[in-house]
Amino acid sequence: MKIAVDAMGGDHAPAAIVQGGLDAARIANGDFEVVFVGDQKQIEEEISHHHFVSHLPYSIVHAPEKIEMDESPATALKRKPNASIVVCQQLQREGKVQAVVSAGHTGAAMGSALLILGRLPGVHRPAIGTVLPASHGFVFMIDVGANVDSKPKNLQQFAIMGSIFVSKVLGVEHPRVGLLSIGEEPGKGNELVQEAYKLLKESPVNFVGNVEGRDILKSVADVVVCDGFVGNILLKFAESVGGIYSLYMRRQIGKKIISNIGAFLLKPTFKGLKKIWSYEEYGGAPLLGVNGVVIIGHGSSTPRAIMNAILEAAKMAQSRMNEEIKHEMQKINGAKVVAEETK
Repeated sequence: MKIAVDAMGGDHAPAAIVQGGLDAARIANGDFEVVFVGDQKQIEEEISHHHFVSHLPYSIVHAPEKIEMDESPATALKRKPNASIVVCQQLQREGKVQAVVSAGHTGAAMGSALLILGRLPGVHRPAIGTVLPASHGFVFMIDVGANVDSKPKNLQQFAIMGSIFVSKVLGVEHPRVGLLSIGEEPGKGNELVQEAYKLLKESPVNFVGNVEGRDILKSVADVVVCDGFVGNILLKFAESVGGIYSLYMRRQIGKKIISNIGAFLLKPTFKGLKKIWSYEEYGGAPLLGVNGVVIIGHGSSTPRAIMNAILEAAKMAQSRMNEEIKHEMQKINGAKVVAEETK
């Protein structure tokens, strides 16, 4: 198995990407090969800074162009056919790699996946999911930004895809699926949520009803389904919590000597809490519903985040979860569907 990594994508590319890729190859111990895609000269230069890597399973595919973070995805994809993310997706479409990881332009990663890989049969709109820490493990939230104006049918499909991902890749049997709303009662929420509730009740998922915002991290559900507009706001808010918490802790600790002593003794505990809330530990966000495996990393991804994203991509490819998604889409659509290409 081979995993293509967009070596030019991200705030710290290519250095962090190369280091994370080499670390993943080392941990994999021969289970898969990491394919660095990007400017060959820059990639080779970064690899030369690392020792004892000649035995690791990696290769390089030259891609002379890259899509900058401030570029329009639609325009860039047309003007830069040899951009690293485009070449990554083409390699997957040709069957030369089994997954793609990128910490670059999210819009470009999504757009290239739709343009080159297409959607899975029966999937109306692909969605991005993300893992958040919860009181008893984690919660998988979907969608967190791919769709900002969803329909009830889309939320139903997000629920099915999210449930399959959590089961196949994260190892949770019969994951509980909740629908994000402003109240637990079936009649609560806007028209989108109320109609989606009816569809989810009849869906092949373990639907546990509505979930309020205060319950997301209480482990009342393993999968929380929402529109991408709401999900993206929630995700960005969650990302800010850790920083604000640390800021206030430092302010309070510095006020008294006894607090400083206590902080010193609790330093291992604080490190553990920081690790739990760090995006690095959860790799990247899977783009579900495309005809392939695509993991989108945080723009500021560190080597550890890239490493975990690659390991996650390998698990997704090995799980063959897309086969189950196609099967479930066929069931809810009531008939055999034809692959929907977006080209």
